[in-house]
Amino acid sequence: AGVGARMALHDAYARVTPYELVFPRAEDAEALAARIDEEAEARGADPSDPSQFVTLGAVAAFVRGLHADETPPGALHRLGALVYHAVRFARAGRPLYLLTTAAARELVERSPRTEPVPPAGSGYVQLPQHLFWARPEEGAAPESVDGVFWAAGAAGGLHVMLATGMRPDRPGLAVVPLPEAPLAEAGLWLDVDVRGDGADFANVLPGGELDALYSLRTAGEVLKLLARFFALVREHGSELARQVEGATVEDATVTDATVRDATVRDATVRDPAAPPPAALRFTRVTPTGPGRSRPSKAGKAT
Repeated sequence: AGVGARMALHDAYARVTPYELVFPRAEDAEALAARIDEEAEARGADPSDPSQFVTLGAVAAFVRGLHADETPPGALHRLGALVYHAVRFARAGRPLYLLTTAAARELVERSPRTEPVPPAGSGYVQLPQHLFWARPEEGAAPESVDGVFWAAGAAGGLHVMLATGMRPDRPGLAVVPLPEAPLAEAGLWLDVDVRGDGADFANVLPGGELDALYSLRTAGEVLKLLARFFALVREHGSELARQVEGATVEDATVTDATVRDATVRDATVRDPAAPPPAALRFTRVTPTGPGRSRPSKAGKAT
């Protein structure tokens, strides 16, 4: 199957998330969050600020525990950012959004007209698998972007991180923390021309134009896409609230013609390349027509 067919398959369900790699058990996230809160209160630190978060002893100890060997140079910054977003995600109730391929293409092509406001203080929007690509480090090979974490700080800043390189054939992932951005300026991100030397989100992979792939080369492009997502969700927030209750992942049908009407479990059996589903509730965001999108059902992996 080609990239386009695989992306259609993966629109059916949320994939295993970076949060689940960090915290395979929800109780581990809750225990770490409690230790962080206790230490932050004793030190007078603000755990919503990533720069203060990573200085906490509970965080440093947890990050060291993620490595079997000595923690590599620079890993505390990257892994600390990952743990920061994973903890904030857990504390916010684990708001997970699955952006379908059609909805993602609409957000690239046009902006919703609603003012962008995050649907939660923290969350994760999972992008269509292999549709967006980014370089986790300067000079590194491009990696498929799994999704984007966001977390609002107490001082009005928005903290954002890309998660890339989530592949079933290898463990782990790569993360790209972005510089703090003022959330009050999110409305300006909707239509800003970021690259200047070409179209925002334009493909940079050799042959990527055949599948109409996108790339995220700059922090501004990530913020632009995220702001458009915020605006879309705000525009249809009442639909979201009604549809979050009661659905399961088996309600999600596959849109690809070769496996149409299959459940997620059937789809993963028929396609060995299909990634494992997330064990989290999620809200699927799908298009409803030219220029408009709406959130669809939520699901829970079984």
